[in-house]
Amino acid sequence: MGKVFQLESFGSVDGPGVRFIIFFAGCPLRCKYCHNPDSWNLADGKDYTAEQLLDEAESCKSYWGSKGGITVSGGEPLFQLDFLLELFTKAKQRGINTCIDTSGAPFTKEGEWFEKFQKLMEVTDTLLMDIKHIDEDEHVKLTGQSGKNIREMFAYLDEIKKPIWIRHVLVPGITDKEEYLVKTRDFIRTLSNVQRVEILPYHGLGAVKYKDLGIEYALKDLESPTAESVKKAKEILECEKYDAWCS
Repeated sequence: MGKVFQLESFGSVDGPGVRFIIFFAGCPLRCKYCHNPDSWNLADGKDYTAEQLLDEAESCKSYWGSKGGITVSGGEPLFQLDFLLELFTKAKQRGINTCIDTSGAPFTKEGEWFEKFQKLMEVTDTLLMDIKHIDEDEHVKLTGQSGKNIREMFAYLDEIKKPIWIRHVLVPGITDKEEYLVKTRDFIRTLSNVQRVEILPYHGLGAVKYKDLGIEYALKDLESPTAESVKKAKEILECEKYDAWCS
């Protein structure tokens, strides 16, 4: 059984084509700008079998077109690696395109976990990967966890030539400094498997969830970035250069 906290039948920005999105429960990160704090705890998810999720997904198949399929998000889908491997293996048996939206936080190249992850990549078509913060100290401040293993995951996915889309949340005063954006650009340039690079402007629309959950929202007084700063960030990260996802 997998723990799932939400399903979305028609997602148009979470991978190629139109996607059925499965939001997994459980996440090891505590990103200050997270808009799904209700997904953090594994125990809060609803139980599903792989067959139940795939049956529900296929009820929406007529919307997918030639590129669509299922995307797993969260929370953090790699937090439930065993169930995810079962889900994607059975999805491929049904001919379904698969995509993972992940921070990479659980990644390790050691032991049984990595062996399962390698098998998972055999049944995964695309990954949406976050770059939370390129600076290690700032990454820890922003997420509560090191980003070293996440960068190792980027390197491994490049090694096996697995297509990825990169997303970077532009947070005023945290990730929007030019020096950080330049370092992020230079890191992306080292990768040969990047199909798309997106800037996601910070917003505080999830703040109400924190209030409902009795959790203090660290960025409650922060405004969204200006259109000018978003444009500048897109230029620095060379977003228009990465257009393989369009083909």
